[in-house]
Amino acid sequence: MNLKTYGYTEIEAIPDGLLPGRVTELRRERFTVMTERGEVTAVLKGAFYHSVETRVDFPCVGDFVLLLYNESGDSLIVTILPRRSKFSRADYSGHAVGYAKTVREQVVATNFDYVFILSSLNWDFNVTRIMRYLTQVRQSGSQPVVILTKADLVVDYNLPLAEVTQSIPDVPVHAICSHTGLGLNELAPYLMPGKTVVFLGMSGVGKSSLLNELIEQDVMRVQAIREVDSRGRHTTTHRQLFMLPSGAMVIDTPGMRELGLFDADEGIRAGFTDVEEWFAQCRFKDCRHQTEPGCAVLTALADGSLPHERWEHYVAQQQENKYVQDKTSYLIDKRARNKTTAMWSKQTKKNGGWKK
Repeated sequence: MNLKTYGYTEIEAIPDGLLPGRVTELRRERFTVMTERGEVTAVLKGAFYHSVETRVDFPCVGDFVLLLYNESGDSLIVTILPRRSKFSRADYSGHAVGYAKTVREQVVATNFDYVFILSSLNWDFNVTRIMRYLTQVRQSGSQPVVILTKADLVVDYNLPLAEVTQSIPDVPVHAICSHTGLGLNELAPYLMPGKTVVFLGMSGVGKSSLLNELIEQDVMRVQAIREVDSRGRHTTTHRQLFMLPSGAMVIDTPGMRELGLFDADEGIRAGFTDVEEWFAQCRFKDCRHQTEPGCAVLTALADGSLPHERWEHYVAQQQENKYVQDKTSYLIDKRARNKTTAMWSKQTKKNGGWKK
């Protein structure tokens, strides 16, 4: 099997004895990896646990890895090759946002070309949520595409389509229906051989239905949404990479109730250039855009040049991003202190301990 069909590009020499592969599935601590010798199961080599600093450095679905091949048992993953794109989210470890002591980075998928942000055209349709996804996708370094699913549920899907297009004019938006095939032909330019697409969205938006339609078989179980609030039940329980008949690949992810922004400075800046362009016109360089005289933002809000809703979305994302950065820096500082303490203790023991 030619690994190039799975998007592999040899960017560095492979050491003797190691085999490159792409992680296609992860269940607990066992990985499914596609290699030139076919599909293998693999686990992490023991030394791997001592060489990484955070769980961000552990393999994720989409990663290209080097492994020690074992034809009669589990192969051993030795290292991860450099990632060209990465989608992360903030992990509050099960705590509510305001009660989390630390926030960790959770890597959802890697090495992809497009991210399909799926949102259903039912009662749960929410443009603000789409914009939050969009910020994090821009941070990932890939091309976002908004997919409005279940177009058969509305009388005229052109209305919500226009609402999204107006809010994010620089991003492709498509309305589809997986059951009738409406709009699926519009997705063909993204699903080219060797390209990888990530599916993101809440439970019940139709990720599994779209995947089944694109792969031309029922590989994912589909569940009905709750009629009361149009919210979905979890169908996808883990991340997995699928090969489509077109030669493109899809990384399907579990539904996200809430997407926590993580390290989203560049994503916010790219998504709100129309807001930040006002900052250069303020009288003071350190203007907080609250009560300062000569503030161009306040003037633009007053005369309608800058819509209040647009400004509120920007402020909300900036505040969340700062909160996450503060919590993350605490964890990084704590890890650095522990590392320094461990090195100091090791050096003390080496020198024979304390001397009076």
